[in-house]
Amino acid sequence: MSAKPSPAELLALLAQARVVPVIRTRDAALAETAIGWLRDAGLRLFEITMTIPDAPALIRRLSADPALLVGAGTVPDAATAEACLDAGARFIVAPWVDADLAAPCRRAGAALMLGAVTPTEVRAALAAGADVVKVFPAGSVGGPGHIKALASVFPGVSFCPTGGVDPANFTAYLAAGARFVGMGGALVDEKRIAAGDRAAIEAAARQVMGAV
Repeated sequence: MSAKPSPAELLALLAQARVVPVIRTRDAALAETAIGWLRDAGLRLFEITMTIPDAPALIRRLSADPALLVGAGTVPDAATAEACLDAGARFIVAPWVDADLAAPCRRAGAALMLGAVTPTEVRAALAAGADVVKVFPAGSVGGPGHIKALASVFPGVSFCPTGGVDPANFTAYLAAGARFVGMGGALVDEKRIAAGDRAAIEAAARQVMGAV
């Protein structure tokens, strides 16, 4: 994996991976444990959410490994985006539309994912500079059927559904028109991570990779 892929190369890598683990834990230690287990199972792309304390520092540690492609999720504003990009994040994710996030991403050559549910919101996300439209919460707004409907009127748009996506249903989202998916849940089950249940986390990762 190149040290600094272009936005187009980033999208190609995300599409090739098909699944981006969304890391959301109450502390950085649990996040690093989960990432270590998932990496050992073969996953290389990770979204680090800003709900993790001192998330930019975690992004900096992970980005030092050239084998990993790391992004920042639940990014609330441009200043946070800039901190994450400076730390090595290669993509920025927000579950809403925020046009202020586009400029930092363009300056850094990073990809931007903005959240939407309705066709009006999809258009707003694209107008705000989104390279990818994150459909959230996908599971509670119609699941794969909703993605199929959006893709039918937005051909060529890269959709990434998250929220309710799991190892049992993610291939249905891909078949419906998602370019790739974001997945927390079974891949980043905080109770299992805290309990040291590495086998369960790695089994979920292997299930995902086997389906891909």
